[in-house]
Amino acid sequence: MIVDPLFYAAAVPAVAIVGLSKSGFGGGAALIAVPLMSLTVPPLQAAGIMLPILCVMDAMGLLAYRGRVDWPMVRLLLPAALVGTAVGWATATWVTDAQVRLMVGAIAIAFVAFRLVDRRSGETPAPPNRLAGSFWGAVSGFTSFISHAGGPPMQIYMLPRKLEPQLFAGTSIVIFAAINASKLVPYFMLGQFDTQNLTTSLALFPLALVSMWLGIWLVRVISAQLFYRIAYATILLVGVKLVWDGIASLVS
Repeated sequence: MIVDPLFYAAAVPAVAIVGLSKSGFGGGAALIAVPLMSLTVPPLQAAGIMLPILCVMDAMGLLAYRGRVDWPMVRLLLPAALVGTAVGWATATWVTDAQVRLMVGAIAIAFVAFRLVDRRSGETPAPPNRLAGSFWGAVSGFTSFISHAGGPPMQIYMLPRKLEPQLFAGTSIVIFAAINASKLVPYFMLGQFDTQNLTTSLALFPLALVSMWLGIWLVRVISAQLFYRIAYATILLVGVKLVWDGIASLVS
């Protein structure tokens, strides 16, 4: 198990944020985890530590939101996301974390800017779009494999559909539970499930469960309008942070 206090200074807030986000509360903030933990450990190791935690959170979320799933949206987005995950595995040695951060951050900022300009479409639920869903699902699967950063691309498609908060959360959890499960074998083959990483994941499980429970409770008590305001604000802040980190890494 990692014993460096500096690691836990980054890992504790990272896991807490992921728990809130994975429960459906907080938009795409879960993608902050790997960049935060990468301040003290290599990015691939940070992703390896986080993956078992994400899978446990997924199991908890599936129980909490059972019956609250938009299955047509799952059937549209998930196949493309799994294709994107496979592409991420195939290109994992070519794409740097900085490039992924910059790409995801730019997508997130552009998405929020578009929604602010196009206010009328933000008030009316957008209809299903197979082409857009397949594209953003694939992008989400790809960025999820590289650094667990699949949230903003997926939400670019999902948020304009204006699902009720619990339905939005349940649908997201089903999709990402499948995506994260599909990453277990590739991450094992990449050597990220050694004793040190797994025992570190185990030490962080209690915090993950507490933060996940808190997020599930928050989604149930806040209004839909507030939920979407928080989601958009979080995506914008995360996008700015990722673009900053990506540019800093590329020019350093």
